[in-house]
Amino acid sequence: MKVTTIGIDLAKNVIQVHGVDHRGKVVVRRQLRRGQVMDFFAQRPGCLVGMEACGSAHAWARRLMKSGYTVKLMAPQFVKPLPLDPPDMHLLRGEE
Repeated sequence: MKVTTIGIDLAKNVIQVHGVDHRGKVVVRRQLRRGQVMDFFAQRPGCLVGMEACGSAHAWARRLMKSGYTVKLMAPQFVKPLPLDPPDMHLLRGEE
């Protein structure tokens, strides 16, 4: 499946990546360390990337745009936090 949209949750050490196809079906869901992020994106064709605007988001956006991605930054008040125990938490952990 081809990933058309990727959402990134930026944190200090671990970055959560969530990619969907044109139908909205989850294709990629990974936890990456900061050093792995650009390697992850280098293996994929350009697509839309969305992330919450924060201190490091602008730097990541510039790096991704240089690699051919379209980046959209969202204001923090429009980003919904992940519930502490969502029904599909086993999927977030990589368990089937």
